[in-house]
Parts: sequence; C-alpha cells; structure tokens
Amino acid sequence: MASVPRIGGQDTPRTPHKSVTGTRKAVAAGFLLPALLLLGALVVYPIGYSVQRSFFDKSGASFAGLDNYIELFTDDTILTAVKNNAVWVVLAPAVATVLGLIFAVLTERVRWGTAFKLIVFMPMAISMLAAGIIFRLVYEQDPDRGIANAVWVGVHDTFAEASVFPRARPLPVHPLKASGDGGFVTEAPVRTGEVARLPLIGVPPAQMPQGARPAPTAGPAPAAEGISGTAWLDFTRGGGGKPNAVDPTELGLKGLRIEAVKDGRVVASTTASADGTFSLPAAADGSVLRLPASNFREQYNGVEWLGPSLVTPAIIGSYVWMWAGFAMMLIAAGLASVPRELLEAARVDGANEWQVFRRITVPLLAPVLAVVLVTLMINVLKVFDLVFIIAPGSAQDDANVLALQLYRSSFGTDADLGIGSAIAVLLLLLVIPVMAFNIRRMRRETRR
Repeated sequence: MASVPRIGGQDTPRTPHKSVTGTRKAVAAGFLLPALLLLGALVVYPIGYSVQRSFFDKSGASFAGLDNYIELFTDDTILTAVKNNAVWVVLAPAVATVLGLIFAVLTERVRWGTAFKLIVFMPMAISMLAAGIIFRLVYEQDPDRGIANAVWVGVHDTFAEASVFPRARPLPVHPLKASGDGGFVTEAPVRTGEVARLPLIGVPPAQMPQGARPAPTAGPAPAAEGISGTAWLDFTRGGGGKPNAVDPTELGLKGLRIEAVKDGRVVASTTASADGTFSLPAAADGSVLRLPASNFREQYNGVEWLGPSLVTPAIIGSYVWMWAGFAMMLIAAGLASVPRELLEAARVDGANEWQVFRRITVPLLAPVLAVVLVTLMINVLKVFDLVFIIAPGSAQDDANVLALQLYRSSFGTDADLGIGSAIAVLLLLLVIPVMAFNIRRMRRETRR
C-alpha cells in the first residue's frame, strides 16, 4: 500500500488532483460536455457524413469509390467553378486589403476621416442578398436603368460622336442610295440655286431629337450662291401622307449631318436645323450630298458587365465594395497602435512619406494585413450569395464557383448528393491550409 505523506510526524490526507486553475477535471468536463455535444452534432457529424456520402453514388445505395472526386476534375462546369474560385482567392482579398490599407492611411490625419470611414464601412451593414440585388441593378445593360452603363455611355459619348438617327433609311422612291459604308448619298449632283430633298424613314417619332419641329411644306427658298434643302422624317402618324413630299405634321431631322462631296473630297458640311432645313456654300456646287454613316450607326449602349467575359470581375467588384470597409477598420485599428516615434524619427532622418509608408508603416502592419488577407481568403472560398443573385441565368455557368456548384449539385430535380458531398469535402480541404496558417501565425504572435 502506498504510504501517505507525513508532515511533522503526522499523516496528512491525500487531496483530489486539480488542474492548474484549481478546477477539478470532472467539473471541467461537465462544463465542456454541452459545448462538445454541440460541436459534435453541428460540426464533426456533418463533416464525417459528408466525407462518407462522397464515396457513394447519386442514390446513396452503391459504393462509388473515387468516381465523384474524379468527376470534379473532369466535368467542365465544375472545372470552371474551380478556376473562378482561384480567381476569387487571388483578386478579391488582395484588392480589398489594398483598398482598406489606402483608405486607412489616407484618412488617418484628416479631420473628416471618421465620417469617410463610416461611409466606406456602411456596406457591411447590408446583407449579401441586398448587395446582390443592388449590383444586379447597377450592372443592368440598359443605360437608363444601370448606373454603371449610364456613366460609361456618358463618358463614351463625351469623346465619341453619338449617332443621331440609328436605323434611319430611305425608301426606294427617295432620291438617295446607299454609299456602301453605312451612309447614303444623293443619286445626282446638286447645283447652285437648287433645293435638295433628303427624306428618310425608320425613326420612331418618340426617338426624334428633342426640339425637332415640323418641316416646312414649301421647303426653303433657293439660295442665290449656294445650296439649300430639307431633311425630314417622311412619315405621317395615322397614315395619309405622300412619299417624297413634306406633309404638314412631318418633323425635320434635327442634327442630321450633311456633307458635300466632290471628286471624293468633302468640300462643305453642315447639320440640319430644328425644322430640318439646311444650307451649303457655293463650294458645294456640282457635288453629291452625303449623309455619313455616323448618323445611322447603332447607339452605344455600354459594356455587357454581366456577359461571359466580365461577369466574374463585375461580381468581385461588388464583393470589394462590401468588404473594403471591413479591411479598412481592422487596418486602421492596427495603424493606431503603430509607435509615432518611429515614423517621426524616419521623417527627421530625411525619409519622404512614400518611404515611411513602404519601409516602416507596412512592415509594422504586416500582422494585421495577414489577418485581414487570411480572413477574406476563407470568406471568398465560401462566396455564394453574390454569384447566385447577380449572375443572370445565361452567364451563371461562366460565373460559377464551388459553393454555387455545391448548391446546384445538391438540390433540385437532378440532384446528385454524391457530387455535392465531394464538392463540400473539396472546399473543406481548400480551407484547412489557410486556417492552419492562421492558427500558426496566431500562436507565433502569442509567444512574442
């Protein structure tokens, strides 16, 4: 029998073993048991069942071995999801972190910096569903509805001449013929003192330029030393008009560009007034009147943001809009703990602001930047809501990511839970290295 320790010649009773904190193991286990049960029910069991289910076929009755995993890397749709996830992991966290760093540094010493940070952080209060709906409208193709294309078209039309009458054309009875480059020319040269008639059709009255007035039925008076004429929409609402003649309610083609071409060279040009009348100088005598193709080309409707080639970058842009504020707030908190003495000492030694930022601020913020970057990388591996809502059905395969493919494979009339479980296991395997790196980094920080 083991001897009992003696103190001062007297036997002392053995006390129950306690942990370092003085808590009995049984009590500690009792407190941990509910948490362990929840952890097992909500985390361990689902992971284990998903791993098991991934080795079975669609019905779950037959063992499929590695067939489901082989299909992950042979099916074109799933391979597109894997590639898009790689693009997400590389671009989205990096861009959000860089923007957060820039915002945090630039607003550090600005008086209204707090208000700016509040505005940038506000998207974090919006759910992914709401953000997806917002950006689905932002990326609308129609410039009258989508703000992205409204801005893009506005900038484009500032530097490029906009078309005036897209799809306008002459009738066979009109004195105009195609020029071969998308424009139209008169069938015969015009002479000084003549009144040129340039009728067109194909312009809906609702799309006529604002301020267009009815063309004069008698036409302009012949010019003494030049050429005058009328360009009008040869269409009468309700019918009853005569072709190749100006009827009382027919509108002038305001803004139509007219060129006088002689020997292949433009000798004069003008634009039609509000009632469609125009005049050319005497130099246009004997020339052919041309309506250049710039009058008739299709109007520029902007970029197809949600098309096959741009849908993924467009959705990444909406993600950055949401999460740049998160990155900014964490980096700003880290920036507040940077010793000011180091920054001031560098400036005293002659370093400019860029050198201070690159050689002192960024290295000191490296732990915070790593936290932000790793957190966002884990987050984008699971991105689903934005892609599902923003990408239209025609481009959803091009914008596909693993989380969306997991949903599409696991639910619906053609669900294959074997493939869905294999995708879930793949996502877990992709997240584990990032989590392991984060845990190792936190332990290193704790030891310092």
